[in-house]
Amino acid sequence: MSWWLIALVGSGVGLFAGLFGAGGSAVGTPLLNAIGVAPFVALASPLPAAVPIAVAASGAYQKRGYLDRRVATWCIAIGLPATVGGAPLTPHVGGRLLVQITEGVVAAIGLRLTIFPRESGERGAGNGAARIRVISVAAVVGVVSGLLANSGGFLLTPLFLLILRMPIKRALATSLAVSAALAVPGTITHAVLGHIDWLVVLAYALPATPAAYLGARLAIRAQSEWLTRAYGVALLALATGLLISST
Repeated sequence: MSWWLIALVGSGVGLFAGLFGAGGSAVGTPLLNAIGVAPFVALASPLPAAVPIAVAASGAYQKRGYLDRRVATWCIAIGLPATVGGAPLTPHVGGRLLVQITEGVVAAIGLRLTIFPRESGERGAGNGAARIRVISVAAVVGVVSGLLANSGGFLLTPLFLLILRMPIKRALATSLAVSAALAVPGTITHAVLGHIDWLVVLAYALPATPAAYLGARLAIRAQSEWLTRAYGVALLALATGLLISST
């Protein structure tokens, strides 16, 4: 096992996470597997690493006041039990079909954001209708996170943008905070099952955490429309690549 390659993957994933508001599991797993990490280890080891990655990046956004605490609180309160409930369903659901459907949705959202990067007026979570939207987003992402063994950030940010109409930097900041929390149940489950190689986690997370903070700082300085379009391109490329690799 090449530790410097794991560290290199961690650095790239951390930078991506900070720039685009995800804990990095969806990106880290296929990359780790591609460099020779065993499949179960590649699936599980990015989960504990997602916690410091997301916390570091979210902290950079929080210093500038971008974190929406109300939305984050609702999403964590609903998303955590949904994640725990989704995990046992994995053996009973067509895993490949679910992954392909999810990646197809993410690709479509990425295409939409690339073509139409304008920001909309924020809906937030202040009234009843808005709260229902937040709860729905949290429940869907929580169940999908449990089923796919990831922290959900790759799905949270686009849904925050399109369903809640959050500004891009607020969506990224809030997604990171929620991702850190949603990674915990999966981490505990896979640790109990013995799927996590903690040396891989260490080699991956040590460079990824400062890289995530750097990515967040770069995103904060970027113009919102450019950042939204860049996020759409990254989302489209990620989902398309994963769809191709899974077929």
